[in-house]
Amino acid sequence: MSYGPYEHLSVEVADGVAEVTFGRPEKYNALNTATMFDLRRAFSEFRLDRSLDVIVVTGEGDDAFSAGADIEQYAGPSADHDPMQKERQELFFDAYTAAKHVHAPVIAKINGYCVGGGLIFAMYCDLRVAVDEAEFGVPVTDIGQIPTGGATYRATQLVGEAKAKELVYTAGMIDAAEAHRIGLVNDTVARDQLDETVAELVAAIQDTGRLAVKNSKRAIDAAVESPALATAREREAELWWEQFATEERRRLVDEFTDP
Repeated sequence: MSYGPYEHLSVEVADGVAEVTFGRPEKYNALNTATMFDLRRAFSEFRLDRSLDVIVVTGEGDDAFSAGADIEQYAGPSADHDPMQKERQELFFDAYTAAKHVHAPVIAKINGYCVGGGLIFAMYCDLRVAVDEAEFGVPVTDIGQIPTGGATYRATQLVGEAKAKELVYTAGMIDAAEAHRIGLVNDTVARDQLDETVAELVAAIQDTGRLAVKNSKRAIDAAVESPALATAREREAELWWEQFATEERRRLVDEFTDP
């Protein structure tokens, strides 16, 4: 399957791994409308490519994963933005949540500032690995706005209500160590170890039942969204049997019991 061309991001696919790179380093990889169109299109294409095992997303350069939305696109009176801005936010929500809806696990490889819309997208990824000098924040109140893209919901899932409110109310930034402590990222590493760490994570995922990983993602995401254990268990049971019926399960059990 062919990908692109895109205006503000690049995609490379090899050996079951798609690597996505935000490509506006002069703007700290800010997510303008064109970039969000690129992102939504790329992930729509990924959803059609069942050969993908893992998707890795990062930012070009050493400064930023993404510094968030391009603030210039929010300037001026609200009348100048109605209805375009409302519809634009729906586009952004589709792009932010694309990582959640794709079948393959998505790893945010955070190589610098991860702020605003960049952080919102990273929060919807399955796993987040950051350089130890990365900084995180959603400083929207500094520009008289509130979080968007479902960020209020997703942030409370990851870090809890109190910490989410602190980050938003103060427009504050936190370092990678604090992001790891509160559960915002899975791991922090030195910059010269980032590539190797993510590669090892990718290899570990590919060394398992790859369809089992994808169905586990479906089950865990359903559990996160479920209102109660019974609902989560019902969906889990459906997916468990779906996976049990696969050739992958039969083969791997046979290999385990008769190596």
